[in-house]
Amino acid sequence: MINKQVASAAEAVADLFDGATIMIGGFGEAGSPIELIHALIDQGARNLTAVNNNTGSGEVGLAALIKAGRVSRMICSYPRTANSTEFPKLYHRGAIQLDLVPQGTLAERIRAGGAGIPAFYTPTSLDTPLEKGKERRTINGRDYVLEYGLTADFAIIKGRVADTYGNVVYNMTARNFSPLMAMAGKITIVQAAEVVAPGGLDPEVIVTPGIFVNRVVEITHPAHESTLVAAGESYP
Repeated sequence: MINKQVASAAEAVADLFDGATIMIGGFGEAGSPIELIHALIDQGARNLTAVNNNTGSGEVGLAALIKAGRVSRMICSYPRTANSTEFPKLYHRGAIQLDLVPQGTLAERIRAGGAGIPAFYTPTSLDTPLEKGKERRTINGRDYVLEYGLTADFAIIKGRVADTYGNVVYNMTARNFSPLMAMAGKITIVQAAEVVAPGGLDPEVIVTPGIFVNRVVEITHPAHESTLVAAGESYP
């Protein structure tokens, strides 16, 4: 078995390249890999396509990556939330593209991509502007819209505990998108508050098996997005 632990967040994202598609875990701060995102800002990759449930909060994490001008296209379900200010500014200036995807469809597109399913039909978005340009098909008397599976060059996610083989367990809603993204990323990078030796995790509670993970970095005291936003923090 391979020891997948790396020494730092900077090392974990060092080879992320310009123009890459990157899935970023989230669904609230429980799953937001703040330290990996900040390391990516320092690393300098540009022209990224980012996939996330939303566009971040304040001026930290994903929002900071967007503010830095590193993201040219955003694929998400909620481009504007209570504390999302950076994406709307850039979008209204025409400085960033948006692919708006209903949340359930986004999750299924990621799951399908990770499972090797190229496309699927769903009634979601039927007869709405989101159907524009998409194939429609009638199956058993009901109309459906064709959606394509999503994959990414990289997935960066946040676990609660991981072992050095890459097996991961999550905290609360971090489990919503991160396990799917781990499967859909060609290279999956995990930050975890604790990294344990093989055998340190109960096999019955492992959510993401190590076969889907390429790198693990221990971030012992991860930042909480809401705390940073409330304090008015920005990065860098």
